[in-house]
Amino acid sequence: MKRIAIIYGGRSGEHEVSLQSAASIVRNLDRSLFEPILVGASKEGPWYLQGEEAAPRAAAPGSSLVIERGRRVFAAPGQGLVAEARGAAGLESLGAELAFPVLHGTFGEDGTVQGLLELADLPCVGASVLGSALGMDKEKAKELWLRAGLPVVPFFAARADALGDIEALARRAGARFGWPCFVKPACAGSSVGASKVAGPEGLEAALRAALEWDEKALVEPFVSAREIECAVLGNAEPEAFPPGEVAPTHEFYDYEAKYLDPEGARLEVPAKISPAQAERVRSVAIAAFKACELSGMARVDFFIDRRTGEVLLNEVNTIPGFTKISMYPRMCEAGGIPYSRLITRLCELALERSAMRSKLKFMS
Repeated sequence: MKRIAIIYGGRSGEHEVSLQSAASIVRNLDRSLFEPILVGASKEGPWYLQGEEAAPRAAAPGSSLVIERGRRVFAAPGQGLVAEARGAAGLESLGAELAFPVLHGTFGEDGTVQGLLELADLPCVGASVLGSALGMDKEKAKELWLRAGLPVVPFFAARADALGDIEALARRAGARFGWPCFVKPACAGSSVGASKVAGPEGLEAALRAALEWDEKALVEPFVSAREIECAVLGNAEPEAFPPGEVAPTHEFYDYEAKYLDPEGARLEVPAKISPAQAERVRSVAIAAFKACELSGMARVDFFIDRRTGEVLLNEVNTIPGFTKISMYPRMCEAGGIPYSRLITRLCELALERSAMRSKLKFMS
């Protein structure tokens, strides 16, 4: 049996979503193979070791984890995770042999935590430092996909200096895409900071909203499209599962539709698309996964243009929502991997990647 540190919460706009995802993982973890150690990452930054009662508390269906502030947890270079010792000065090892960061968005899905765990010499579920950083940065991911000859939604990036001549930016957006268009942070998840802009007069407010979440924003055209998602699982030879469809009841699939409004979207798995479109989505998803040097898992999001039927890459999520009703595990289950087995497989993939890296030389 391996001791696995499940790290949840975090400093991002998706903190509460993480609590739900982690609780679901705790409930469905194969206890014959893994012993969970729960580590809560607070909104302020510090990590805390959760008590033995935390895992049983998460056992109730629909429950969410909380973060109790007690013993601080640290990643020690070359020594794994350590916690403040009980009743005495110093630190003691948690004995974790594997980490599963269930940290959606900034400071969790962007390579920062992955780098911390790599320094600690602790195998980590999901993408590497590089893959996580590329997956989080929508501009860089799309640039790589374009170089690989993959179809992407057109875009350009804008930074704060664009606010100094918002009229020029509006002319550029109008000439390139027309109206309406979308503005969203380049490095954020769950549609936080994203806006649909009806015309030039709304562009400045949308850009300011996006730049509250990142140093750069993407400007993209409005595409009348079906929103399709595809789950990818694996390391060097990943597999893609039957795609699903998100049909939002809101104007677009924003944060409220995803997490606050229980009627915010209809999720269909598998998606009702043609076999040719489904195969196209799956093959492009694998190519996008490889182009961004991903490993473990990713949910690759697409648009299918309602007018032309064209399949377009939108973005990739390296730590997607992970409740039992989230799209990623549902698509894997439709492809023959039940939820509990999926968690186990992700842990196996992390250990496989760690074993491969252990054969590399880092010093002469």
